[in-house]
Amino acid sequence: MRGFRRGVRSAACLLALAGLAGCAAGTLPTVSSEPERIEAARRTMAKHEWTVAIELFKTYITNNAGGRDIDQAVYWLGECYAGAREWPSAQVEFERLLRDYPESDSAGSAAYRLGEALYGQTRPPDFDQEFTRKALVQWQNYVVSYPGHWRNAQATARIAEVRDRLARKLLATGQLYRKLNLPDPARVYFRRVIDDYAESSSAGEARLELALCDALQGRRAEAIEQLKRLEAEHPGEPAAKRAAEERARLERRPG
Repeated sequence: MRGFRRGVRSAACLLALAGLAGCAAGTLPTVSSEPERIEAARRTMAKHEWTVAIELFKTYITNNAGGRDIDQAVYWLGECYAGAREWPSAQVEFERLLRDYPESDSAGSAAYRLGEALYGQTRPPDFDQEFTRKALVQWQNYVVSYPGHWRNAQATARIAEVRDRLARKLLATGQLYRKLNLPDPARVYFRRVIDDYAESSSAGEARLELALCDALQGRRAEAIEQLKRLEAEHPGEPAAKRAAEERARLERRPG
């Protein structure tokens, strides 16, 4: 029994020591001037010690509201929040920089990173994609407002990624309606994919789904013709392969 108690006490001591070490790791460094404070903030940011860096930057910004490098400090604070995945707070700081310091050298990067802060708040595909749409608009505005900026290529890639995500959301909703034998509302979603996201990988699938809606409503011949066109126009693509399978199934079905 005494051995058991000693073991419990030892474990408790170890946990206490670990807790103290954790507190020490998050302790704010001692600084004697504002230049020291911002340098300490930059060092801790470089080491991804986000909590400490955030507190240092916040204090520096409060103490140096009219300082020459205040815009850079605001940007770095946003970066620290982003590093900590505190996306709403990152959004606030990037918006603050763009609103209060539009001429800052960091404005272009803040405009790009604002898109990432918005995208970080997106919900899973089954839910409303409000923040996905906000991120898309932000990246589109960034590319227009900061042509030639070093992050333009990244933004272009993210725009394509987000547009594909939104197209797939519409496609999935239309497919749900079709599976529920509700072809008319399904068509609305498939048409939106084709009209608004023609370049996406979902556009071919939406055309295929429209053909299936025709079949569901008794227009078998029209459905087969649409599927044939899809095969011819997208050879080798997944949509063409599925179109061939669906066409063969419809052709086997008694007229």
